[in-house]
Amino acid sequence: MLQFQPPGFGSKFIHTSLGAMVYYTQISAPWENSKDQDLPPLLFLHNFGGGASAYEWSKIYPAYASTYRILAPDLIGWGKSAHPVRDYQIQDYLTTILEFITQTCNQPVTVVASSLTAALTIRLAVSYPDLFKALFLACPSGFNDFGEGAGRRLPLSLINTPLVDNLIYALGAENEIAVRNFLQSFLFAKPERVTQEMVSAYLGSAQQYQAKFAALSFLRGNLYFDLSLYIQQLQVPTVMLWGEKAQFTNMQLGRRLANLNPGAIKGFHEIPDTGILPHLEIPAVVMGILQKYNKTGELKI
Repeated sequence: MLQFQPPGFGSKFIHTSLGAMVYYTQISAPWENSKDQDLPPLLFLHNFGGGASAYEWSKIYPAYASTYRILAPDLIGWGKSAHPVRDYQIQDYLTTILEFITQTCNQPVTVVASSLTAALTIRLAVSYPDLFKALFLACPSGFNDFGEGAGRRLPLSLINTPLVDNLIYALGAENEIAVRNFLQSFLFAKPERVTQEMVSAYLGSAQQYQAKFAALSFLRGNLYFDLSLYIQQLQVPTVMLWGEKAQFTNMQLGRRLANLNPGAIKGFHEIPDTGILPHLEIPAVVMGILQKYNKTGELKI
């Protein structure tokens, strides 16, 4: 759900087994000379949590629009994509992200993803390594890494109680005060970096019809898993970016995960004074790190 669309970007969609998936890409000026070229694909996958959408990466992906075909989807259940009424499971996202890649990319794709979606990307790269060129992952976590169960914050008895779950979502995600508090308290290290535009974008996504189902599945822990069981099998070259003050996915966890597979993990970058979304909190710093790999060619982006 984009309240802010970078100049020259607009929406398209594909059909998945769970409904339409909307994505954002170059469609007009100033990208007329690049949108129809056979540019390598660069896929941006947003995190989960109330109000999540492709907006999360909208401060980053325009920087690469002249050299890559940008693909920034709202995942199923989020943003402007379909919101089927279901108890979402891990396989739903593995399947629909795979469907998106196979329908939109005719060559190996470089993926930029965050948190739980970054962890899901690792699982897909383990199963389908030929589909991926490189991974750039911000705070990848399965929220149950090393069996420590760091994700769930509300008792299952509350989340699973009819009507109470509606109240939890309404109070926690469908009003401006709650959205601002969520961004300031859980996602950002510096509350003053949260802008009204960000609040509006997250709120707009959270208020989409039937948006509660994906968010409540996330809160229940349906989508959590132990990433440490998969990352050891990863072969696709990968760089990790980690917010120094990220909640639930702290630096110690990140280094433990990276150390499980030094052959695939080509870089680990601590981003000082940021939370779980360093790319939204201080986009210029993250772009500087990504540009380093573009210049060296080690992991071109």
